[in-house]
Order: sequence, then C-alpha cells, then structure tokens
Amino acid sequence: MDNRFATAFVIACVLSLISTIYMAASIGTDFWYEYRSPVQENSSDLNKSIWVNFASDEADEKTYNEVLFRYNGTVGLWRRCITVPQNVDWNNQERTESFDVVTRCMSFTLSEQFMEKFVVPGDQNAGIDLLRTYLWRCQFLLPFVSLGLMCFGALIGLCACVCRSLYPTIATGILHLLAGLCTLGSVSCYVAGIELLHQKLKLPENVSGEFGWSFCLACVSAPLQFMASALFIWAAHTNRKEYTLMKAYRVA
Repeated sequence: MDNRFATAFVIACVLSLISTIYMAASIGTDFWYEYRSPVQENSSDLNKSIWVNFASDEADEKTYNEVLFRYNGTVGLWRRCITVPQNVDWNNQERTESFDVVTRCMSFTLSEQFMEKFVVPGDQNAGIDLLRTYLWRCQFLLPFVSLGLMCFGALIGLCACVCRSLYPTIATGILHLLAGLCTLGSVSCYVAGIELLHQKLKLPENVSGEFGWSFCLACVSAPLQFMASALFIWAAHTNRKEYTLMKAYRVA
C-alpha cells in the first residue's frame, strides 16, 4: 500500500472517530436550543401549577414551551429542562444546582416523539400540522441513522485493515457520505422546526433564544463526515486504479 493512501486512510479514520464522538455527544445532551429569561424569584401558586404541568407526561406542546420560555429552558432530542428556584417542591430529581436555583429535566416519551403537531400548538381542534410533525420526527430519527451508518462503515473499514486492502473502504466512504447527509438533514429539520414554532408561539418580552453547543456539535460533525468520506473514496479508488495500471504494465 502506497504511503499516500495509508496517510489518507489514517486521516479519514481520525475524522470519522471525531465526528462519531461529536454526534454521540450531541444526541446525548440537552443543549440543542437554549432560552434566556429573567430568573423567576417567587413561587406563587400559579408558577407551581405551571411546573407541575411541565412535569406531567401529558403536557402539550404549548404548555411545556411556555414554561421553557419563562424559566431559562434548554431542549435536546430526548429531554427538556428548566431552571427554577431551589425552594420549589418538586419530586423530580435535580441535575445541577447553583445560586439558589436548580435545573429540572423531563424526558420526552417515545409517544411524544411521534405525536402529531397541531396548526395551533396545544389546540387539537386546529388540525394537524404535517410539516412540523415530520420535521420533528426527522430531527429525532436522522441522528441515530447517521450514527448507525458510521458504525457500520467502521466495521467495513476494520475488515479492510484485516484484509490489507483499501478497496472495501469505498463502501465506508459511501456510508460516511450518507451519514453526513443524514446529519445535515437533522440539523436543517431542527432549524426549520424551531423557526416554525416561534412563528406560532411568540417569545415573551425579555426572552431570547439561541442554538446551544449540542446543536453546534452536530453542525461540526457533518463536514467531518463529508471530509472522511472524500478521503476514504479517494484512497480506495486511486489505489485500485494504480494497482490495475501496474498489473497491466507487468502483463505487457
């Protein structure tokens, strides 16, 4: 194996490993989107009622998003979290604690992940919003598809190392290309879904929102996957081409 191809293969493997770590961290963390709002100091009966509704498995989209707006919420693919005063009586386990406030999280159930979104959030009589429904489902499923494709590609790459041949890594490159497209699709679906949600549920005054570092990890993962794919395919194709030319020259 030529040193050029071996170097390209090693670099592609490193890029693949980094992108896999970034993608796994992105899927497992809760900071795809973050809201910034003044911390609520008091715990009135109204606030307690809102927190209880937020913790309920039956909380609709409007209910938990309004709480996210008011209490410095963060949203991931699996969980939603808010920052509340420490003296609130809530049975759910706390995750972090600082300056008399604690962060409370609730997981999205599998049924919530595939639940229909409505034209007017929280109003079941308003009709189903198919665009937001499928955007939500895609942003949840595509990262797992991407991660699975990269793992499968890694197995093929391992087989290529065992066989001491670069040709099977063409399949690894194609799988990384598909993984990159899935990651890019997930990011795009998430951005579109957030924008459509904020068109229907306006942010209150003094509340701002921004994409978090979990989202940024997914954004960085996509180009790494594309670069790894290009290197895998180039190394395998060029090595195969030179081997064919060399074999033809020897026969001649």
